[in-house]
Amino acid sequence: MATTSMPMRSPPSPSPPGYQTTDSEQSPAQPAASLSPLQSTAESSSNNEATLLGTYFNQDHGCFACGTDQGFRIYNCDPFEETFRRNFRGGIGIVEMLFRCNILALVGGGKNPQYPPNKVMIWDDHQSRCIGELTFRSEVRAVKLRRDRIVVVLEHKIYVYKFQDLKLLHQIETLANPKGLCVLSHASNSCVLACPGLHRGQVRVEHYGLKTTKFISAHDSHIACFALTSDGLLLATASTKGTLVRIFNTLDGTRLQEVRRGVDRAEIYSIALSPAAQWLAVSSDKGTVHIFSLKVQVGGEVPSKSSSLKDLPGSSDLPYVLVDNFFTPHMGANPSSSLSFMKGVLPKYFSSEWSFAQFHLPENTKFLVAFGRQNTIVILGLNGSFYRCVFDPIHGGEIVQQEYARFLKSHTN
Repeated sequence: MATTSMPMRSPPSPSPPGYQTTDSEQSPAQPAASLSPLQSTAESSSNNEATLLGTYFNQDHGCFACGTDQGFRIYNCDPFEETFRRNFRGGIGIVEMLFRCNILALVGGGKNPQYPPNKVMIWDDHQSRCIGELTFRSEVRAVKLRRDRIVVVLEHKIYVYKFQDLKLLHQIETLANPKGLCVLSHASNSCVLACPGLHRGQVRVEHYGLKTTKFISAHDSHIACFALTSDGLLLATASTKGTLVRIFNTLDGTRLQEVRRGVDRAEIYSIALSPAAQWLAVSSDKGTVHIFSLKVQVGGEVPSKSSSLKDLPGSSDLPYVLVDNFFTPHMGANPSSSLSFMKGVLPKYFSSEWSFAQFHLPENTKFLVAFGRQNTIVILGLNGSFYRCVFDPIHGGEIVQQEYARFLKSHTN
């Protein structure tokens, strides 16, 4: 059960000059507060060294937020720089951004939390105060935002709210979910949510625009991690075994591709899909970020080069939506075993698709990965480290580090 609190507020006002929205940011419903970019303020700074509690990419992975024992900070990825910070007397464990605007969802964390860990606070940084809150009977595990929805993840239940007035729209029962696994598409014309189902290895996919629910039996073991494309049409999953990553069509649950991270068991920390669904990246406790080439499509035949996306049905006319073309001369392929021609005779391992490019990191730190601009990846370590790297889209191989920075110390140090 959850309770909500929303003060009386005026209707949304137009975004101020200089705020640039993209198609992926636009949505008919907006929070009842003016949305504009976060801006640094002198009174927000502090000379005390903060301790990192958690890191969170925004929806387009262009920046990320850090929860600390003293508040939160916002960083830009390319170029890397701290763009904003807000200090509190207590800790913030979860910071969920709404693209780059002044509205954030905060959950208290650390030894001295700023807010109770069973509350989600909707923070408007222009007003320097909370403009709404959601209270639950158990600890909040994760929060996901888009311009028309707020999704709150508890260990056994997920609540979906309308952003404008915090009206409860949907409740979902899940298997035990202590890691708060849940992903939400952010494309304006497609609202898709993926979360654990009620059975081991199962993923539940909600297509809210189509008013359909799909259950995908992705793995035999428990789900460890998953990711959606921005339109929610592709789902990538990994289990607690951590050797394989599988890619599914979320409309009918068809398995489209399977790639192999390795042979030994591993804990998968994060999965990322590139904006055009050409690439997939995986980070794990083995200390290597793997990039795989995707060759999948949702529905229909591959269009000719002369056809355009405007000739294809939109997401409201599914199931025939192009996600990605097959391999082109400008895109490399995943290597496979020289004995792959004997698949069906030899064990499955010998017919696996292996990673196309790799980057090596310390094994004792949790790293999150996301795709940046022009064949780059961004890697965030929970030890407070930032990497920006570039990979060769044709030949693959070892990924090259372009930039490194240390932005915060870790609570584990």
